[in-house]
Amino acid sequence: MHPYDIESRWRNAKPQSAFSKNIFDEVNARAAGQVENLITRWFANYPKKIGNELQWLNPTRNDNKVGSFSVNKHTGKWADFATGDKGGDVISLYAYVHGVSQLEAARVLADELGVSL
Repeated sequence: MHPYDIESRWRNAKPQSAFSKNIFDEVNARAAGQVENLITRWFANYPKKIGNELQWLNPTRNDNKVGSFSVNKHTGKWADFATGDKGGDVISLYAYVHGVSQLEAARVLADELGVSL
């Protein structure tokens, strides 16, 4: 391949941040309305439902009080009120609970939800 062709392909390539933003948006859009379903697949204990919130024991620590860890079943926003940990979507929840980066969480969820990369 001619060096000019390589340079031309590089100039027309999407920056990594645009790719990452796109995958986050697509995964979160696909996850909308499926948060409760996803959570029941990820965790052994079924969450307690309180209005729009799903509450259960935080699997990342020795939690003994249901209600301190909560997720909004529509938006995926979550918080651990005992530790102050929180996030704004289902991708950050997956990353937090499984101990992976948000990009890795987005990739796993894209595969799980059938989002093409």
